[in-house]
Amino acid sequence: MSGSLQSFFAMGGYAAYVWPAYGVFFVVLLIDWLAPQFRRRRTLRELRGRMARQNTRRERTNRNSATSA
Repeated sequence: MSGSLQSFFAMGGYAAYVWPAYGVFFVVLLIDWLAPQFRRRRTLRELRGRMARQNTRRERTNRNSATSA
């Protein structure tokens, strides 16, 4: 049993190429899974900032128009 397991991990002499390829694949898969979540957070943060600036401008405009009237 251990001989077959050892030969599996040796990958017929190509283990130095196969295992790093698996590693790169899973790293890319993880990044591909996480990227949209980080992008969504960044977009929501930007939108909240825009909305806050817009509300501040509106309040300032309403305050200025109320004092000048």
